[in-house]
Amino acid sequence: MNQRRRDLATEGSLLQIKKVGNSLGLILPKELLARLRLKEGDKLYVVEQTERGIKLSPYDPKHAKAMEIARRSFRKYADTYKALAK
Repeated sequence: MNQRRRDLATEGSLLQIKKVGNSLGLILPKELLARLRLKEGDKLYVVEQTERGIKLSPYDPKHAKAMEIARRSFRKYADTYKALAK
């Protein structure tokens, strides 16, 4: 089992586009879902990378960038935020 998990991690998984109702979808193997701690209803964000390449992530890159900007602001203006919170 460890060898199979290692193979999936290094080689990736082959996913096939299948018809699901009137739509098309990807079926993710349960081993991959377990490893990524994903369950039904979770959302994956599609990030286009190089030509014909994508990255699926449970984290919204736009939200992550906005949160980093907010954190920097909170650090820089900590005293101002504390005063406003009173």
